[in-house]
Amino acid sequence: MPRLSWQKSSFSGGGEGECVELAATATGHIRLRESDRPGDIAASTPRALANLLLVLKSDSWGPDRSR
Repeated sequence: MPRLSWQKSSFSGGGEGECVELAATATGHIRLRESDRPGDIAASTPRALANLLLVLKSDSWGPDRSR
């Protein structure tokens, strides 16, 4: 596996073990990991990650609050 250039999220806590890191592969796919578990890497496409972030930001993924 080629070496990836990891970038820490600007929303990470900044302390050790509280950082989300992202890297792009040569094929344009995205890799995500948490800094305290660098061997556990999730893979995504840019579109799928963008859709996930939209849902998380919209706060529509949590429990139904209308009850």
